Amino acid sequence: VCHVNDPKLTAVHTHDPLLVHQKTCNGGLYGRPFIESFEETPMLLAVLTYMGYGILTVFGYLRDFLREWKIEKCHIAREREEQRDFVPLYQDFENFYTRNLYMRIRDGWNRPICSVPGAKMDLVERVSHDYNWTFSYTGRAVKDVVNMGSYNYLGFAENAGPCTNAAAAVTLKCGVGVCSTRQEMGNLDRHEELEKLTARFLGVEAAMAFGMGFATNSMNIPALTGKGCLILSDELNHASLVLGARLSGSTIRVFKHNNMQSLEKLLRDAIVHGQPRTHRPWKKILILVEGIYSMEGSIVRLPEILALKKKYKAYLYLDEAHSIGALGANGRGVLDYFGLDPSDVDIMMGTFTKSFGAAGGYIGGRKELIDYLRCHSHSAVYATSMSAPVVEQIITSMKCIMGEDGTTIGRERIRQLAENTTYFRTRLQELGFIIYGNKDSPVIPMMLYLPAKIGAFVREMLKRNIGVVVVGFPATPIIESRARFCISAAHTKETLDMVMHWHFTRLARHLPISPLKSSGSNLIHPLCSNAITDKGMQGSLFKVSCAVN
Repeated sequence: VCHVNDPKLTAVHTHDPLLVHQKTCNGGLYGRPFIESFEETPMLLAVLTYMGYGILTVFGYLRDFLREWKIEKCHIAREREEQRDFVPLYQDFENFYTRNLYMRIRDGWNRPICSVPGAKMDLVERVSHDYNWTFSYTGRAVKDVVNMGSYNYLGFAENAGPCTNAAAAVTLKCGVGVCSTRQEMGNLDRHEELEKLTARFLGVEAAMAFGMGFATNSMNIPALTGKGCLILSDELNHASLVLGARLSGSTIRVFKHNNMQSLEKLLRDAIVHGQPRTHRPWKKILILVEGIYSMEGSIVRLPEILALKKKYKAYLYLDEAHSIGALGANGRGVLDYFGLDPSDVDIMMGTFTKSFGAAGGYIGGRKELIDYLRCHSHSAVYATSMSAPVVEQIITSMKCIMGEDGTTIGRERIRQLAENTTYFRTRLQELGFIIYGNKDSPVIPMMLYLPAKIGAFVREMLKRNIGVVVVGFPATPIIESRARFCISAAHTKETLDMVMHWHFTRLARHLPISPLKSSGSNLIHPLCSNAITDKGMQGSLFKVSCAVN
């Protein structure tokens, strides 16, 4: 428990009475402000959201009744006669949710593109004549759609420039595919160079590259832990981390998101009580965290986690899929962002699919660790190695970030990404929209809450040539549906201004506005006007954590 008179815990009151910044108990571990905001769902919005799902459920059962009696004209949702005796592929609720809720807004996902997914892209136009069960293509393309959904943080997803030229040249030399594993005939000299370059970039002894980012987690965690080991996993970890932990056969315990008190309690209990029934000491305790959490836009509290790791002699597995290249003055992820020593992290994982504009993943650490994984990792032993042009794209973009190409392009892109992130987040908050995440995170979730707004939002944005990603239940809690903006260094200020102009000035009255809106904003949402004056709700609407020295 932190006490107010603790010198490491102070409260900074802002002009807004509802907004209080607090240092954490370990605030002294931070060398820079660490500000994250997660506004609690206003009570009225929560009630309306539950009502919306309730109404959709009632109409879903009504439609199922009409389908059963063959009254509804659209027959595609009915089970085929030849399949009636088959074992169901889905559980009843999952099947019901897909038929009656997801299908209403299915056109908001899986949109095919037909261009480079850069700052702007082209979408294949499609229509549906059976309520989104099937789609047909018109043969036309929606041109110059602003891309606010790709993880193209540093803008290396491009079809011109040094990276593309290098990839094209190596394709002529080595071809497209390798057709073998690294242990057999698929180990190219470019693979060796990539791994040495990655190790130097991360500041570790050695690194190993894999052909798929998801498999880097799901196939390597089972090689690191097993029966008799304990995995402590953040509750919002990516599915690849969750799958890898389950496949390992280890005991898994989950701590609250970015909550150091919850993590420390699990560590203490693990050491005091040991394994279930036998109470033997755990063979290994492994903490699984991410650098940037892609659904929340939050950044891991790495200094505090490292302090707990050292205190309780645990191991740390850090997934930097979204943070590598996107954080830090040198683009080297959360360690660079916090100014920490890479040797303090036991297993450093990341992907090449985002900031590097390529594919695959890596693991970095001590040489003994990498040598062990080369022999025991399923992703290393059985998977086909990365293709030469993909490797060359990574090498060229990484050298650009490191400044080894003789230019300052990489550093300029890192700076531009940080400026774009700050600008877009600040403007959204000034307009009063409910934004989640850390102030320095290029992943910016904007809350929508109501299920009906998910489909309407993505459709209205596309009408204005803006492509966004929307996320709802079950990927998020049922009352926390959101739109997720991913900022890129390729975005210009004019592009971001255009997004906010066409979106927020035209659609603002349809979207939830924070009751903690900036005093400079003239936007007030009717759902929130009463919440501000309700004294019983004050102090519980907004959670902001700020750790500074």
